[in-house]
Amino acid sequence: MLNTCLIIIFISLLLNYLFFLSGIFRGLGKLTGSVGDKISDEFVSVIIPFRNESENILKSLESIENQNYPKERFEVIYVNDFSDDDSLEKLLCTEKSSNVKVLSVPEIFSVNAYKKRAIRFGIENSIGEIIVTTDADCIQNKNWLGSLLKYFDEQTGFVSGPVEFIENGSLFSNLQKLEFAGLVFTGAGLIGAGKPTICNAANIAYRKSVFKIVNGFNDNLNLSSGDDELLMQKISKGTEFKIKFCTDKEAIVKTQANDTLGKFYHQRKRWASKGLFYADKLLVIKLVLIFLFYLSLILLPAVAIFLSESFWIIFILSFVLKLSFEFWIIKRGTGLLYGKELLKYIFIAELFHIPYIIIAGAFGAFGNFNWKDRKIKR
Repeated sequence: MLNTCLIIIFISLLLNYLFFLSGIFRGLGKLTGSVGDKISDEFVSVIIPFRNESENILKSLESIENQNYPKERFEVIYVNDFSDDDSLEKLLCTEKSSNVKVLSVPEIFSVNAYKKRAIRFGIENSIGEIIVTTDADCIQNKNWLGSLLKYFDEQTGFVSGPVEFIENGSLFSNLQKLEFAGLVFTGAGLIGAGKPTICNAANIAYRKSVFKIVNGFNDNLNLSSGDDELLMQKISKGTEFKIKFCTDKEAIVKTQANDTLGKFYHQRKRWASKGLFYADKLLVIKLVLIFLFYLSLILLPAVAIFLSESFWIIFILSFVLKLSFEFWIIKRGTGLLYGKELLKYIFIAELFHIPYIIIAGAFGAFGNFNWKDRKIKR
């Protein structure tokens, strides 16, 4: 009886995960790169929050100032979030284009909201109807802004853009690049399937008027993360505006992979920390079931050893099907955006993927984490 119940549970978790992956695969197939040649005439505000980015801030400025986009049609707002290094000084002392300004968050402004308060302060001091956000540790192609904005029309409220990790030749950075690409493809596929769930604030754009309609970040200022996907989900659920994913390779934003396992761990914990706070509770249940599937891949060998060797069959079947489905998603995604050389790391990445999801998911949901030299409570 116990064996039968466990078999049903393990098989059900597997089928649920495969159904989820199938939706992503189909969604990627529905994405289109065909957009109008005409870019919206609406003024654009690019908001870049930063904290302790001494090594990156001037590279960011150079990248932004090299945009192949009319300077009279956009502004750039750097928002200092209480940096305690010299990144603010570097930015202030460097000659900048007339459309670039630097602000600092007031001390009493949304005290516990961290990055969201910086973006919110930037929005409140912006004049553009279209808000674009990126990060100060990112580098943009010179056609980035124009390529992203081509996806806007009057019915579009939010555009998610692609982000790519820069690898340094090490196995660790290549694995991160592949794993991060998988997250990008997951977000893209879910948008294509009409179920916008995840995106990355390093490359998103939305209408200020729509931001106001859904009350911006007002209902989640207590969370240190969620300035991207929680907002996207609210726009999707609370308005009739369309959510799009930009598949233009010119719109890819690049950022460095984590150089230590500790930084990777805290980054993924921070990303996982917002999952339980999604407004769509059915989506939360789906994420919990996916987490339980990953947990089952750890439990199955133990069950096979102590209960019945037949559970080895379920374990092998689960791992092979997981690998196969994720391989086809990565293959379809790399065909849209990145080089297929990523595929050669997929088997090693699969082994790395299982414990990482379990650890980051569990500690992200219930633990605290470090971010930008801050110790943050979830």
